[in-house]
Amino acid sequence: MKLYCLSGHPTLPCNVLKFKSTTIMLDCGLDTTSVLNFLPLPLVHSPRLSKLPGWVSKDGTVNLEKELKECAGRVFVDSQPEFCLPERELLDLSTIDVILISNYHCMMALPYITEHTGFTGTVYATEPTLQIGRLLMEELVNFMERVPKAQSATCWKNKEIQRMLPGPLKDAVDVWTWKRCYSMQEVNSALSKVQLVGYSQKVELFGAVQISPLSSGYSLGSSNWIIQSHHEKVSYVSGSSLLTTHPQPMDQSSLKNSDVLILTGLTQMPTANPDGMLGEFCSNLAMTIRAGGNVLVPCYSSGVIYDLLECLYQFIESANLGTTPFYFISPVANSSLEFSQIFAEWLCHNKQSKVYLPEPPFPHAELIQTNKLKHYPSIHGDFSSEFRQPCVVFTGHPSLRFGDVVHFMELWGKSSLNTIIFTEPDFSYLDALAPYQPLAMKCVYCPIDTRLNFHQVSKLLKEVQPLHVVCPEQYTQPPLTQSHRSDLMLELQPPPMPYRRCSVLNLPFRRRYERVYILPELANSLVPSEIKPGISLATVSAVLHSKDNKHTLQSVPKPPPVPPTKKRKRVVEEPPVVLAPKPLLSGAVPLEAFLVTLQKHGITEVKVEETADGHILHLQAEDTLIQLEEDGTHIVCDNNEPLRTTLRDLVLRFLQKL
Repeated sequence: MKLYCLSGHPTLPCNVLKFKSTTIMLDCGLDTTSVLNFLPLPLVHSPRLSKLPGWVSKDGTVNLEKELKECAGRVFVDSQPEFCLPERELLDLSTIDVILISNYHCMMALPYITEHTGFTGTVYATEPTLQIGRLLMEELVNFMERVPKAQSATCWKNKEIQRMLPGPLKDAVDVWTWKRCYSMQEVNSALSKVQLVGYSQKVELFGAVQISPLSSGYSLGSSNWIIQSHHEKVSYVSGSSLLTTHPQPMDQSSLKNSDVLILTGLTQMPTANPDGMLGEFCSNLAMTIRAGGNVLVPCYSSGVIYDLLECLYQFIESANLGTTPFYFISPVANSSLEFSQIFAEWLCHNKQSKVYLPEPPFPHAELIQTNKLKHYPSIHGDFSSEFRQPCVVFTGHPSLRFGDVVHFMELWGKSSLNTIIFTEPDFSYLDALAPYQPLAMKCVYCPIDTRLNFHQVSKLLKEVQPLHVVCPEQYTQPPLTQSHRSDLMLELQPPPMPYRRCSVLNLPFRRRYERVYILPELANSLVPSEIKPGISLATVSAVLHSKDNKHTLQSVPKPPPVPPTKKRKRVVEEPPVVLAPKPLLSGAVPLEAFLVTLQKHGITEVKVEETADGHILHLQAEDTLIQLEEDGTHIVCDNNEPLRTTLRDLVLRFLQKL
């Protein structure tokens, strides 16, 4: 059993498991942190960005003014943003049989895998994961296509030139593998390969293994996966949460008795309490609005935004924000808000019960009805005529490199009355703000990450007790900025097996058993012999038939009678001769009783020597040795066949034939 690790990002995993002749990809996360090296894509022409000076090396030998721009001491690529893809050279991706998706954030690289590698398999995901994943991909494509950039910067990727660039561009890894965003056609083609599954549904793969998704408690439709054969079990835990939020709670009990547990997607903010962050979010928002400023919340179009809107729903009246407009701007804003209300069976029990009242499970439906929350596909059209300040705007992308958020950064960045509140943990807020410096608006960092922290995961592992744990190497050591915090790492016995991008792990357990079925007529012909009280054995002579990884014992076919002919015209292939099997022997030869038997047959001079495995009997007059051991008896007798045969028959008297 092998595990190939294709991603270096612990919360955006992409691993391939080879297990019992099947090749299974576990998630295909897209590392979008690479976009932080690019200039933002403004929806409206930005004089500030267009006047940024080009970059020239200090000695003047390298001039990349057209590709690289300087801003506030940092250098950015002036081109369409590109993404860091999962590794594609480690193994032949066309051999992958299935792809298992754990949540909609971990499927963003799917079109790169299914459309450009010769993949012909099936993708398995839950319905909310598919539908919300489609929205996020559609939004990403829309952000890129509405601000096209003609030029493509490639010179800076030259290894010799990259070495001369200032950080962080200098330290960017595998820049030649970075790719532009896919098209909507590729998205639709990739998603057409998805087969929907429900929680605890069992799916057979080629008769070899069975896969089953479990609720992970992190987002709508998010799953952990069980991959098991008759005698082995692998659990894949990715992006899980034990907090009481809107999704169904995490199914922990089904993870028990795992031979291997692959652990990814822990919280990126182990020291930040989500409840405390929500409180800080609300208080900073209220403070800014009261002072006459605007609040900008860069966010994804699904996920934490549902919890933010629910929190604000309870907070608006008590904070006297009833007249403040809330805007949600995204190409998929309407679909996202509607989807969250219709996936009732994927919600926690509290929200499910509301559907039968009937009430909408999320309170943002009421905010929309009372006109407190308005949603728009972009800043153009209706929004520009209905827009009024001070207000709160939720929009994407959290990287601040593309989407409507770029326009609001240019619009509000110069006033200290305004505030930007970061709630998504995927990007460093300082890196995200770098191309907008100098910035007057206030910045508040309230990362809300509900995934498992190290304390919760240690407790979980103690309960489910897997034999082996495999995890990203980042989880086996404290964060670089807090090297003294040993509580911010996994400390297990035995220690977890760490992996990094491009590593191949031989997982530490071997398959020892295989299930074999026996046909009824063959079972009926068996004659069991009792060898111990309650234990019977029977010998089987059969043909082993294997098809689709299922093994069946069938009766040995009798050779057809050969018709008598005077002469053969051609050589007919002879059926194999089936010999009657030799009987199997069981039991042990008792020393004292055997010595008595030898004496009765005239063998009296016997020297007994005790060994680690049994006894050696030296028949001195006959110059013969008999080795009596637990699992066998050996008679060493030269040039005296009658004696050897007699001794063999005496030994067989004490053994049971099967």
